[in-house]
Amino acid sequence: MPLSVSPQQINRKPIMYSLYDVLISPFVDNPFMRRALVGTLVLALSSPPLGVLLTLRRMSLLGDALSHAVLPGVAIGYLLFGLSLPAMSVGGLCAGLAVVAVAGWVSRHTTLREDASLAATYLVALALGVMLISSQGTQLDLLHILFGSVLAVDHDGLILIAAVATLTLLLLAGFYRGLLLESFDPVFLAASGRRGGFCQQLFLLMIVLNLVAAFQTLGTLMAVGLMMLPAVCARLWCDSLVAQFCASVAIAMLASLSGLLLSYNFDLSSGPAIIVVLGLLYFFSLLMAPRGWLRPLLKRPHLRA
Repeated sequence: MPLSVSPQQINRKPIMYSLYDVLISPFVDNPFMRRALVGTLVLALSSPPLGVLLTLRRMSLLGDALSHAVLPGVAIGYLLFGLSLPAMSVGGLCAGLAVVAVAGWVSRHTTLREDASLAATYLVALALGVMLISSQGTQLDLLHILFGSVLAVDHDGLILIAAVATLTLLLLAGFYRGLLLESFDPVFLAASGRRGGFCQQLFLLMIVLNLVAAFQTLGTLMAVGLMMLPAVCARLWCDSLVAQFCASVAIAMLASLSGLLLSYNFDLSSGPAIIVVLGLLYFFSLLMAPRGWLRPLLKRPHLRA
């Protein structure tokens, strides 16, 4: 005698299986998806807090400039050693620090402001890097370096990302007060006898390190997206600085997970998918966040005062 099964039970199993296939199975069945998820989640721990500090300093475009500036060093490492992660990482770190040093020297010894000198320097660095890669490498190599390949992250790449994230978090914890003072009032920091210049250079070093760690997953052109977009979203939602740190990390993790699932299920490029999800979260924040556009319009007129 056949067992009686309700229509609800018949419809429930396909739904559960489909949710498992969409949300969990990509990471259970594919080691490259697990490595990509671990790499992006670890980057989401260290990069967004730096983006929060950049927005606090009104230097949001500095991260974009530095992400382009590492390209010549990455290109030189690629030309000398091929697709070697240590060589390209060391080259990118040296190039980023060199661009920061040149831009600072120009701003101190000429009438140009630091942002103008940095913009001119990073544009030259970007053009030089693209020229070097295109002259010796293939178009696939150029696309890999410019836009990254998060699904190709290997064991060495995970070690590099974890080391940079750990060092960044330790430095943020150890020099937290100095970094905040240098962001809010660098004159007071210098007058109090502390080394404001050291805090600034340390902060720039952390930015370059995180951009170098992120270029393998998101490429040199979009590595800054995981740093700045979560920070901007968090600033729209939260008032306190600690809350912005936590919210930016949570937003970056959510976008990383959602972008990887989106790219796997719809056969899309993983790095751009993560940035597109962050863009959608940014536009949602612009509309619905307490500091966004729509929330003040919904308040009653007699409560606005």
